[in-house]
Amino acid sequence: MMKFRLSKKLNMIFLCLWFGFSLAACGGGGGSDGGQGTLSTSLTDSTTDEYQAVYVTIARVEVHHDDGGTWQTVAEPNKTYNLLELVNGVRETLGIATLDSGNYTQMRLIIGETAEAGALNIFSVPHPFANYVIDLNDDVHELKVPSGTNTGLKVVNGFDINDNQTTELILDFDAMRSVVMAGSSGQYLLKPSVKVFESEDYAIVSGSVTDAATAPAVPLDGALVTAQIADATQPDAKDQVVIEAGTLTNMNGEYALFLAPAQYNLVATQNGYVPDCIAINLPAAIENTANFALVASPPTNNGSIDGTVSITDASPDQYATIDFRQDITCIGASESESITVKSINIADGGAYSVLLPAGDYRIVASTFGKETFIEENVPVNAGSSTPRDIILNTVP
Repeated sequence: MMKFRLSKKLNMIFLCLWFGFSLAACGGGGGSDGGQGTLSTSLTDSTTDEYQAVYVTIARVEVHHDDGGTWQTVAEPNKTYNLLELVNGVRETLGIATLDSGNYTQMRLIIGETAEAGALNIFSVPHPFANYVIDLNDDVHELKVPSGTNTGLKVVNGFDINDNQTTELILDFDAMRSVVMAGSSGQYLLKPSVKVFESEDYAIVSGSVTDAATAPAVPLDGALVTAQIADATQPDAKDQVVIEAGTLTNMNGEYALFLAPAQYNLVATQNGYVPDCIAINLPAAIENTANFALVASPPTNNGSIDGTVSITDASPDQYATIDFRQDITCIGASESESITVKSINIADGGAYSVLLPAGDYRIVASTFGKETFIEENVPVNAGSSTPRDIILNTVP
């Protein structure tokens, strides 16, 4: 099991391995005029609590040099990964390749069409599909890849390969934003959202999530911790709260997040508990600690918001991202800010139901090319359902 309380020496080694410093920067060998270097690629996940498992098959990873040449394969795992296992610092190596030195301008991820042979899922049975989810009711849903699997997901993220040095790139596959619940087509969609960590100083924040009413504290397994940036000055409501990353706590209630230096609201949520928030400023290359003690919300104090999603003149497989937000004064903050308590993706024509602690919420729904849907002060009453259909219209 991963230990989050690292010594300064181990922490520096961990930072070097995680964030892709060159070997020279981490105390390894220096460069030369050999004209080639090494690229190492690995996979991690910014996760979701909407599913028990999210399986994605990665066929290969390709990169493109800025000299205008052809795409080069740097990894060919042909493996089916459960993204929800790649959290709290866990990574899967995709491949290691030797490349000519120079600048590379693009990367693309090829999603596989055939599941990994002989591999088993969390139910100890062979994968039924190459890409699929297992929901909280044990139901299996194949993920359709609307854009196809031939051209791949292009990530415009430049990086350099230096002589006789290793560059490590980490592909952060955002399960929260990549999985779209079924709409009128009846199909779940895979819309891959991937960030690439480059060789730079990132911040580490780790801690625990426990039950506030227990002594000694009982850890909460599977709590969702997200790092959010709030900016009320943004003209479009969808941009006023942005979830930068997320992870699930392990069986000891521990979590770890790796983030670019910035000011964040760390938000902890768990079904049956009231959300909590900590405001934290993360400097570069420093290990930070943020612990949560969540207050239980009895089942009699919970309600739901239910409805359907309609997108006018929707393109095939178009979907909406729906945030359910509240204003809260985070620990360490001087005034209240908006946080996202729950975020889901629903395809056009789909239905949704979200369980929330009683209170008032702001619904913010958005999709490409449509006007952002906003409704303030939507009540969630204990033991009852609040109906709210969402219609996204074309921008005037």
